[in-house]
Amino acid sequence: MALPTISVVLPCLDAAETLGEAVESIRAQTFTDWELVLVDDGSTDTSPEIARRFAAMDRRIRPAAGSHAGIAGVLERGCALARGSYIARMDADDIAHSERLQRQLDCMTADPRIGICGTQVRMTGGTIGPGRRRYETWINALISHDDIVRELFVECPLAHPTFMIRRDVFNAAGGYEDHGWAEDHDLCMRLFLAGARFAKVAEPLLDWRESPGRLSMVSERYNPVAFRALKRHYLFRSYLKDRDIFHQWGAGEVGKPWLREWEEQRPMAVVDINPRKIGRVIHNTPVIAPGDLPAPGDTFTVIAVGAPTARQEIRAWFEPRGYHELRDYLFLA
Repeated sequence: MALPTISVVLPCLDAAETLGEAVESIRAQTFTDWELVLVDDGSTDTSPEIARRFAAMDRRIRPAAGSHAGIAGVLERGCALARGSYIARMDADDIAHSERLQRQLDCMTADPRIGICGTQVRMTGGTIGPGRRRYETWINALISHDDIVRELFVECPLAHPTFMIRRDVFNAAGGYEDHGWAEDHDLCMRLFLAGARFAKVAEPLLDWRESPGRLSMVSERYNPVAFRALKRHYLFRSYLKDRDIFHQWGAGEVGKPWLREWEEQRPMAVVDINPRKIGRVIHNTPVIAPGDLPAPGDTFTVIAVGAPTARQEIRAWFEPRGYHELRDYLFLA
């Protein structure tokens, strides 16, 4: 039996209400050389029965049951079973548009340098607030490799259920790992360190369902403390590697948790534009004015600010003075 080109890995935990729609959206793909690895994570509802029923209808669907292992563990299990040259992700409560797999495969075959490809998304569901809509706008605007890498330390710039990864690139990066933080962002960080190129199809090819019980909304691995820990871990393996001196910009609501949580390696000072803060010490870190930053090349500045227009304003301050993004400074929020 010939091996499939694409293995779609879909983990499932008590998703009987939405699993059928998700599976049918894969069965409706215009690209047909796929297998669907349906990995059950110890469901107590009828999800395993639904998976078996689909497997009886379509030999490309491979159900795999197991005890509860959590998201990282169930993904490791599913990807180990995958046989395709490409691994694509799907969630049990989302809907893939019919051309999703074909469009992503076309993107990746057109440029063999691309290691991972996502798509734009359309958020659906009745619980979407203005913050999530801003996130949808942000993530959908990141299309090119350069755009994605520029924002990699802000949030995960590819929606996890849209991932398509070359199998050899995935294996070389070590696959999914469980460090107690977001497994999708962690994988993207390791792909970045390995030199993989990122891409995104500039079309919303997945309906991304929002619900109060969605794992990214309720699990501690996706809370702000875990995200900051992930970012610190990879900062010292990338932009801050072998650097004796670095600075932080931002001593406000977003920046203060960073100042509290730096460990042995800490910023020499923190930049803030509030004149009442300049000259003070916040969480053992002196506050300086922007003009007191060392010259370009003499430090690296990590930026943790939350105001909607702050990034544009800070870029407008840095660039005319000879500082360049990713070489001299990086946004963390």
